[in-house]
Amino acid sequence: MTTEISDLDLKEAGAQLAAESARFASFGWMRGTSGNLSLVVGRDPLRLAVTASGHDKGELTPADVVLVDGNGAAVRGGKPSAEAELHARVAALTGAGAVVHVHTVASVAMGRREPGGIIFKDVEMLKGVGQPAHDVEVTLPVIANSQDMKVLGDRLEAARDPRMPAVVVAGHGLYVWGADARQTRHHTEVVEWLLELELTQR
Repeated sequence: MTTEISDLDLKEAGAQLAAESARFASFGWMRGTSGNLSLVVGRDPLRLAVTASGHDKGELTPADVVLVDGNGAAVRGGKPSAEAELHARVAALTGAGAVVHVHTVASVAMGRREPGGIIFKDVEMLKGVGQPAHDVEVTLPVIANSQDMKVLGDRLEAARDPRMPAVVVAGHGLYVWGADARQTRHHTEVVEWLLELELTQR
């Protein structure tokens, strides 16, 4: 059964994304017009509401969102983020209901220091991504950047660890996902905290 996405559905998703964007922007994680967020609004076929390209993420309105298909192509609205295709790939691959991409200093710095992946262990905050706080090692994958979203998606698919709902794109930033916008926000804040801890310790 095909899901129809109404203008109201899209506006409600836009309001959610605007609120999440404002929160991340207030942390300095989406400087200038950087970063992008998405929310899955339909599964059959896959449809995502994605933040529009070129907007200050601290000033988004519910209208600053584009409906895209499973390939990241605009179905309704203006111009989506250039990375909409990767958001759609992550949603299809992981079953995520939301995806966040932020440009943080810690993710870029740690990606350069640990290009083979960033290992976390024996820290309580790992519970925030559903992992035990002790006696396990969890790796946050680091993948090489590309302007080709299919190439980047292939790298993410090959490298991702099901225990860690995130990857670092080298020289670029952090992609994080979760079941919905709230869980994805929590995952993003937890993973960034872990990255900042590693950066501070080293």
